[in-house]
Amino acid sequence: MNFNFEKAFVNDDEIDLYRSRIEKAHYDLHNKTGKGSDFLGWVDLKIDDNELSRIKDAATRIQEQSDLLIVIGIGGSYLGARAVIEALSHTFNSKKVLFAGNNLSSDYICELLEYVDDKNISLNVISKSGTTIEPAVSFKILREYMEKKYGEEESRKRIFVTTDKAKGVLKEIANQKGYETFVVPDDIGGRYSVFTPVGLLPIAAAGVDIDELLRGVYDAKDEFANLENNPCYKYAAIRNILYERGKKIELLVNYEPKLHYITEWWKQLFGESEGKDNKGIFPAGVDNTTDLHSMGQYIQEGERHLFETVIDVKNSNKELMLSCYEGSIDKLSYLDGKTLNEINHNAMKGTVIAHTNGDVPNVVIEIEKINEYYIGQLLYFFEKACGISGYLLNVNPFNQPGVEAYKKEMFSLLGKK
Repeated sequence: MNFNFEKAFVNDDEIDLYRSRIEKAHYDLHNKTGKGSDFLGWVDLKIDDNELSRIKDAATRIQEQSDLLIVIGIGGSYLGARAVIEALSHTFNSKKVLFAGNNLSSDYICELLEYVDDKNISLNVISKSGTTIEPAVSFKILREYMEKKYGEEESRKRIFVTTDKAKGVLKEIANQKGYETFVVPDDIGGRYSVFTPVGLLPIAAAGVDIDELLRGVYDAKDEFANLENNPCYKYAAIRNILYERGKKIELLVNYEPKLHYITEWWKQLFGESEGKDNKGIFPAGVDNTTDLHSMGQYIQEGERHLFETVIDVKNSNKELMLSCYEGSIDKLSYLDGKTLNEINHNAMKGTVIAHTNGDVPNVVIEIEKINEYYIGQLLYFFEKACGISGYLLNVNPFNQPGVEAYKKEMFSLLGKK
């Protein structure tokens, strides 16, 4: 992957001013001496071969026995898996994985039950503790539905639990019911867990090649391990430089609809990692060219408090070429002989020019195409950059104390002691 910041209004000399801070952040990340050091297992990630085989075996059984897998989880327990699955699946063919436990909507869960009533299903519930209310409620409803539909013994074969290795409500339920379990690593927080069993089981069940996905991750891990000329570190420095100039909002921009949930995963990654101590860039996103006809006006001429990070996918997996003759009724002769991917790329290039002319800095991250290898690289790039960026901001990028505030008030209203 390539990293281009020539339109970010930041030069190498300014990045060099961050050198000592980047060196410290690099040292703290790799030597586990900084804030949140108990949650750095993702930095040098290596999945055990036996665990990987168990994940593949469970995924095969899910595919053989079920039309659909329902993944129950919220936040990092589902966003990474959904991001990868949506990016690497056919846009319109019937989906193999559905998601629950990420909201408390009665309409959502009732309509899900209606939809799966005539289908064979399996469940993968993901929660470190088992007490987070959204997945806990959905799991209760769907577990009871499964037991009524299949009976206790058959349900046991269709329910898979990813949770703490030793403790918690969900672990107790799994032990009591005899469900197969996978472990949420102690040293990896939810939003960094997509390449652990948390994400790999549903991703494999969706038919994605997790070996190739992990090959991209491992290559990225090696490529971005060095202090010198590290694009992760440049990106982290640029974000902080722009933030200090008053650019308080970052938009992740894509031009491929398949990448929508990459943005949703990225928003949690950076928002939950950096939004602390009354500090942090607000992460948002747009899906272009669609959003150029809604948010585009604001980005071009609204308040100058934002910058953009653009994901540029160089080559499409499928292609169409236009044939438009001079004088045709559709007035598109200027597109004759051009591919749709070429047209899309010119839309991207034109937008970058227009927005930077409008004082919106742009960083461009280029990947070759959308496949397992490059998606693995891209997500690890963002994880590494986020850890460094949080340290540059002088916050703990690996905790989320603010998430507990709404829970306290909600539980009080619901009468929980």
